[in-house]
Amino acid sequence: MEASLVKREGYAFEGVPAAGVHGVGLLNLPSNLIRLTRGIAAARKVIRRFQPDALFFTGGFVGIPVVLAGRGLPKAVYVPDIEPALASRLIGRTADVITVTTEASCSHYASNRRVVVTGYPTRPELKTAEKDESRRHLNLDLDKQVVLVFGGSLGARSINQALWGCLTNLLEQAQVVHITGELDWPQVRDVESGLPQNLAGNYHSYPYLHEEMASALAAADLVVSRAGAATLGEYTLLGLPSVLVPYPHAWRYQEVNAQYLVSHGAAVQLADEDLASKLLLTILELLGDPDRLSGMATAAKEMANPDAAQMIAAEIESLVRLKGIACG
Repeated sequence: MEASLVKREGYAFEGVPAAGVHGVGLLNLPSNLIRLTRGIAAARKVIRRFQPDALFFTGGFVGIPVVLAGRGLPKAVYVPDIEPALASRLIGRTADVITVTTEASCSHYASNRRVVVTGYPTRPELKTAEKDESRRHLNLDLDKQVVLVFGGSLGARSINQALWGCLTNLLEQAQVVHITGELDWPQVRDVESGLPQNLAGNYHSYPYLHEEMASALAAADLVVSRAGAATLGEYTLLGLPSVLVPYPHAWRYQEVNAQYLVSHGAAVQLADEDLASKLLLTILELLGDPDRLSGMATAAKEMANPDAAQMIAAEIESLVRLKGIACG
């Protein structure tokens, strides 16, 4: 997925073989170690050809072979989730600077590491997105409440199924912008054909959004989604109240992200197994309580750092300048 997105933005992309070694099981471990070794060799070739002044990492096991191949180069890492994954911890041990989204992340690193709280970097278009204009762009009614539902780039089947199970009742109260992900997109035609004719116009479905995602976020009064790290940056920047459903089949990173926003009054949390029985009621209760929605929006906005990307870039530039001084 990342390869196509990077190329779409006009940047060169080179893949490096990599695989996780933590929690993969004994059967998978030997082959993953072989891929990791191949990744180190591939990363060395890329570094030798590109001749970077510094290396920048955003976590994930693909960074491990690059770290090992880039010995001696200045390194910066940005850790988007509040609780760093194992790969991010390992990369952080070699990094000259670790940038993090929130103050809560600092406790996960040794006191002798340089850790800078920057916030979550967001796309420039999010800062300028305006609600009414975004609704016009997506052919939404300006006067009806909008609920945005999505589960990430590939979608979230449990969220999709829960939404479709209560869709008719929800459309009686609000417009729904639903980003299904590519995997469940083939089911949308059947869902739409079963909607009452007077409500069908309130349902706006997409397999995925690229540039229009800024409009979808800006148009919404409430969002229902997983609790990936982007929720810490994009929702807070826009002051967007959320219903967060952490992905249950992974380590606790999304759970920690969700709890952080809930503890600040910016979100409510639902367990994945409760979606079918509680999703509709939760959404309608929030939409029916403008004061609570407004309070959640204010709480989210207070957590935002619009300058996060510039702060991270400044840390990387500082590493490059220091390298130049040391070499000179």
